[in-house]
Amino acid sequence: MRDGGSGPARRRTARQYIPPQHGAWAMLLVPWLAGVLVAGFRWLHLPLLVAWLAGYLLSYYALQAVKTRRPSRFRPQLLLYAPITAVVGGLVVLGRPEVLAYAPAYAFLLAVNAYHARLRRERALVNDLASVVQSCLMVLVAATVAGAGISRAALAFVAVLLFFTGTVLYVKTMIRERDNPAYHRISVIYHVLAFAVAACLDITLAVVFAVLLARAAALPRYRLTPKHVGIIEIGTSALVLLAAVTA
Repeated sequence: MRDGGSGPARRRTARQYIPPQHGAWAMLLVPWLAGVLVAGFRWLHLPLLVAWLAGYLLSYYALQAVKTRRPSRFRPQLLLYAPITAVVGGLVVLGRPEVLAYAPAYAFLLAVNAYHARLRRERALVNDLASVVQSCLMVLVAATVAGAGISRAALAFVAVLLFFTGTVLYVKTMIRERDNPAYHRISVIYHVLAFAVAACLDITLAVVFAVLLARAAALPRYRLTPKHVGIIEIGTSALVLLAAVTA
């Protein structure tokens, strides 16, 4: 006879070790994929992906420890993800030491995250933008791992940076700032500027950012659920990724 309680127990365990931040996965995978696709796949990209995901999980629970001032509460997660990040990340560094050039930028951006976690202001716009830059730098890291010059991945980096910065503003207008017309105007103005930049770079990017502008302008008028907002963002992430690697 099957144990009827094993399913709920597994789900509780998963929730204990996997953050409830569903939107973060796109911010993790899209930049990695963009860097790999524009620079060409190398075997070292696989440990880079593992270190990237484990590093995110480690940083999430470390910041939770800073926020709550109760590091012992998150000791199991820290003890799981810290060695994975160190060992697999070390393999990437051994294979391509040049990636250490990005360490100061990541250290500074993580310090910004820690500062806001300490103040319990993780939803602050500055903190969100720091996380966006961390994510998008992976485009350049992946290109460096492939032995490609930064210039080869520069356009893809700009594309995903413009996209995820706009996503931060747009999602706020759909959920936390839903009834704030000033925030909606800021989001639309940003997307107009992003479209203008994209139009200067590539016609494919211009078309995609025109779609993003229409979505930022129109959708906040509708009462969409977070689930529906997330589904739409999966589609727009795929469009931006396709445009970024073909531009």
